Amino acid sequence: QVQLVESGGGSVQVGGSLRLSCAASGRTFSSYCMGWFRQAPGKEREFVAAISWSGGGTYLLDSVEGRFTISRDNAKNTVDLQMNSLKPEDTAVYYCAAGSGSRWYNFLRSIAGYDYWGQGTQVTVYS
Repeated sequence: QVQLVESGGGSVQVGGSLRLSCAASGRTFSSYCMGWFRQAPGKEREFVAAISWSGGGTYLLDSVEGRFTISRDNAKNTVDLQMNSLKPEDTAVYYCAAGSGSRWYNFLRSIAGYDYWGQGTQVTVYS
């Protein structure tokens, strides 16, 4: 069992930056692969970024490539999402998620690849 708590959301002007953090409970955090998803009002939850258990593999949504970076610290049980050059279309509730095994590697860009979810943190980008 893994419990996830996101923090770092807020309101920022276009072009600004935010750093989201997800703190995980449990001693087995390093065995989980992690992801960030987002959901805007009236839209489905979409994949944003993912990172393998070791941090050696990272994956990003095309539209955030070059602007967002995902990282993890297994000693601190945290996974971060650094978001730069924010745009209004980045406005959404951002969720942290944990998954494992072959299912994650096969479905890392889908909610089907994850077993545990945080409660979400709101990000609003205004012009």
